[in-house]
Amino acid sequence: MIRPTVPNDTKPVLALASRTGVFKPHEIQALDEVLSDFHARNKNQDHCSITFEEGGEVLGFAYYAPAAMTDRTWYLYWIAVTKQTQARGIGGKLLKYVEDDILAKRGRILLIETSSLPSYDLTRKFYLKHKYEQATVIADFYADGDSLVVFSKRMTAREEG
Repeated sequence: MIRPTVPNDTKPVLALASRTGVFKPHEIQALDEVLSDFHARNKNQDHCSITFEEGGEVLGFAYYAPAAMTDRTWYLYWIAVTKQTQARGIGGKLLKYVEDDILAKRGRILLIETSSLPSYDLTRKFYLKHKYEQATVIADFYADGDSLVVFSKRMTAREEG
């Protein structure tokens, strides 16, 4: 079940993100701060955080928000599922929920930033599979040999069928 993230989800979400093996310690700390800010004030400013829960266990989450100073452009800042449930459709369900929600809010474009490191190969393939376009690469952005890869998707009404 996908539902809004609540404060009690913070600890399991941080553990989930940590156990994926792709996020660095400072990124986990940043996620902790993001979730703290979300619960304190950002959920009232169009920031959105969702949690995928099954059998009382947090199996995935996503965090997204409008991009400042744009006309209905959004960022997906975080999306992750437990390592044990990767490639089982949970990430796709979370992403579809995010897209549908942004579309309902009249969003035009969804941007996603990720790393070029080999540990993010599956992440990049996931976005391509879900019809995201690799919009740009900024070489050595995060560090030498670790480029920023930006994916984008134009939000349009889903075809009925």
